[in-house]
Amino acid sequence: MKKRYRFLLVLALVAIAFSFLWPSIRWYFIVPQADKEIAESSRNRIKEYSQDEAITAVDRLLALPAGDPVPAEFSYLIGEAKDRYRSAGKAVPAAWTMGELLSAWTGRTDFQAAVEDQYRTYFTGLKSLRSRTLQLGLDLRGGMYVVIQADFASLEQSLKDAMAEADRANARPLTEAEREDYMSRALEGLNNRIDQFGLTEPSIRRQGTDQIIVEIPGTSDPEAVRRFIMGKGLLTFHIADTDALGIVKAYEQSSRTVLLDAGGGVRDQKVLELLPKGTILRGFFQKDAYGIDEMKGYAVLREEVGLNGTYIRDAQVSRDNLTGQPTVNFLLTSEGGEIFYKLTSANVGKVLAVVLDNKIKAQATIRTSIRDQVQVEGFEEEEARDLANVLRTGSLPLPLEIISQQAIGASLGEDAIRQGIRASLLGLGLVIVFMMLYYRRAGLNAVVAQILNLYFMVAFLSALNFTLTLPAIAGLVLTVGMAVDASVLIFERMKEEIRLGKSNTAVVKAGFDRAFWAIADANITTFIAALVMSFFGKASIKGFAVTLAIGIVSSMFTAVFVSRLIFDFNLEVMHVKHLRVSWRTTS
Repeated sequence: MKKRYRFLLVLALVAIAFSFLWPSIRWYFIVPQADKEIAESSRNRIKEYSQDEAITAVDRLLALPAGDPVPAEFSYLIGEAKDRYRSAGKAVPAAWTMGELLSAWTGRTDFQAAVEDQYRTYFTGLKSLRSRTLQLGLDLRGGMYVVIQADFASLEQSLKDAMAEADRANARPLTEAEREDYMSRALEGLNNRIDQFGLTEPSIRRQGTDQIIVEIPGTSDPEAVRRFIMGKGLLTFHIADTDALGIVKAYEQSSRTVLLDAGGGVRDQKVLELLPKGTILRGFFQKDAYGIDEMKGYAVLREEVGLNGTYIRDAQVSRDNLTGQPTVNFLLTSEGGEIFYKLTSANVGKVLAVVLDNKIKAQATIRTSIRDQVQVEGFEEEEARDLANVLRTGSLPLPLEIISQQAIGASLGEDAIRQGIRASLLGLGLVIVFMMLYYRRAGLNAVVAQILNLYFMVAFLSALNFTLTLPAIAGLVLTVGMAVDASVLIFERMKEEIRLGKSNTAVVKAGFDRAFWAIADANITTFIAALVMSFFGKASIKGFAVTLAIGIVSSMFTAVFVSRLIFDFNLEVMHVKHLRVSWRTTS
């Protein structure tokens, strides 16, 4: 590859690495701590905070005289006000006063919604930014500590219900061996589920005979934890009963009562007496602007489950080509495909409801028979992804209940972070001093490669949303120390070529070419060991192995590719006469 293209490639990689690093830089060094605490809380907390702040801001703005200019911190409202003026056919003011600004809205409610929208966009954007950053582990930052209780009583009852009626009298309690088997499967299921959701280095362990402890680093959002740990993925398909729905709506209109509460539970028990036998009343839910489930209506469904999630072989998230909305694509088993084909064939023209954990998430009219591939809409992207993950990992083997959930502080905290950073910088500094003193100008070359190596490593870990723990920091420090080995091999080989009296260009070429395979052999064997540890290791071992593997790849690139480019630049562009690889010079 020509030197110009190599240089452009390095610049491109530096720019790409910065784009990976920017979310972490912004989150850890630019976003105020108070805003980070709000963004890391639950969506309900963000909603409450945004509404409270909007009320306070509107009260302040309404108290200003009409002739006062719009405060600078609320200048974002001017853009929307201009759009409203133009839509109404009114002339846009040249200078905005509070009176002109407020006249763009129809009233306080309308105006307050615009202010609240700004807070909502800001904090939900920060929550999204947080998910794209380099995470800190439980030992450095804290996280969630969750105690889960296994409900063996419910499991035994469900097993009894599944038995033939004649055999139920002989039902027996689970033996200790059977309980142990169910707990082992539950642990495996939780591990798989957390891995699917992209969380790294969780700690999952048994406590006693019927409890599981889960420690999840880097999150303080209890809703997110509950969603992926306790998400049942209980997806069912039901045929809607439109005739019964008409009866319920007529009753609602005549009685003027609220039939369901905000969570979809029945408030007016009398409505249940009106439902035909074999039907159920369920709420229809959609996500609001904050991503919180909000009931938009209700429907009456046949109680009989047309198809459930146990027949789903795979689930993937995609987007509709026309609407761009997230869709969940289910691939059914052969048995499930036959069941769904019979269901859809017998109910063409009727409404099919998709129910997730007793909440209607989507409804569609059956136009034709469907066999083994199902595509449903009505889910937000995050919810669709979570649902697909839960369905892929399968339902948990026994009912689990979260009995304790709390945010915990870092066990090592800021001192460990400072010591880790200090150790990394000290290690890098000692390497720099040694290389500069021993290899002189060539040592500077190695220093630039080392700095770029560390830069690329951190950028790549940030792109992976890696969870950085103390062992992972140890992997970084070790990699910094090991990375200079390649430069040492190259420089020592170059010394040998210098003693043979070769020209500068020949020395550089021979030094890199002949040292390459020695470098490759040493790094490949270490890389294989790191891969083995990352695949078979647990928790902190995996974190150490991942940083080591990434460091090996990055250090090889900078030591061989970038360092060679710097030598070529010095010789061919800067026209350096003496190649200083030691205290002796070449001419």
